[in-house]
Amino acid sequence: MKNTKTNFLKLGSKDMGIDLGTANILVTVKGKGIVLNEPSVVAINTKTEDILATGLEAKEMLGRTPNEIRAVRPLKDGVIADFKATQLLLKNLITKVSSKYNAGRPKVVVGVPSGITEVEERAVEEAVMHAGAKEVYLIEEPMAAAIGAGIDVAAPSGSIIVDIGGGTTEVAVISLGGIVNSSSLRVAGDELNNDIVDYVKKTQNILIGETTAEQIKKEIGCALPLMTEKTMEVIGRDLSTGLPGSCVLTSSQVKDAMEPSINEIIEVIKGSLEKTPPELASDIMEKGIVLAGGGALIENLDKLVTMRTGMPSYVADDPLECVVKGTGKTIEDLEQLRTVLINARKNR
Repeated sequence: MKNTKTNFLKLGSKDMGIDLGTANILVTVKGKGIVLNEPSVVAINTKTEDILATGLEAKEMLGRTPNEIRAVRPLKDGVIADFKATQLLLKNLITKVSSKYNAGRPKVVVGVPSGITEVEERAVEEAVMHAGAKEVYLIEEPMAAAIGAGIDVAAPSGSIIVDIGGGTTEVAVISLGGIVNSSSLRVAGDELNNDIVDYVKKTQNILIGETTAEQIKKEIGCALPLMTEKTMEVIGRDLSTGLPGSCVLTSSQVKDAMEPSINEIIEVIKGSLEKTPPELASDIMEKGIVLAGGGALIENLDKLVTMRTGMPSYVADDPLECVVKGTGKTIEDLEQLRTVLINARKNR
């Protein structure tokens, strides 16, 4: 009878996993799955420091706010750029999730970039603690992505994961529950958006915003020419007149715009493969390169990676959710997966 009660209490635990992404924050609750997926944007009243909006509602305010309202993306390149805004955003989201699922003060596992510094680690820990967590554990994003993609990270064989997020691209070779080698490149989804902004400005003399660039990337972006060319009408500001203007972009043009940054990502993947011991390299050749994160959804990117590396590549199931699913699996099996945590910190 005693064991039954203990198991029931375990099932009732509401610990959380968080993917603290540059573009989106995802939260998973133990036993509930993913309960929140919102843009990493917060709108703050500059006079009172009160939160006016978070997530999608705040994202729609970007570039449209009066002086007394500040709408910001507080995370840059996968780490905290605006500590106060991040703290407010996390507190708002954790409070929202905790109250809905009666989580109290949860234990939290947070995915962070593999290239994070100790100062940045402490900033993440403090922000999550101030947001109401009881204990905070950090896990490197590629390790979380690998766990979330269903890779057996504890196996005595090599696997490689490429997590292309908003601010960073993380590449890691994993074996026996540890990262054999890893690379973190601050070129990812946001940089691809900037590439598109710059290309449209240079070739069409039209200025567009990041939100429009992201839409272009998602709708007609590709890494290799498509069998059937896609087109999209784009509206922005004509730089010669200062008035609204439009142009039609093709998928080939968007491919050209993103090509330099995509080449950088592929070079990092090749660099990681070159540093991989031969035994693990043969495992990877057999299993293939796993692509995760929003960038993995760029059409034909997996085919380009295969062409350039000579190794099979495929996109993970639900690539946008791999990191948060990995944090969720880690918090569910904390004792077994404790070895994958970095700088574990207990706060009671």
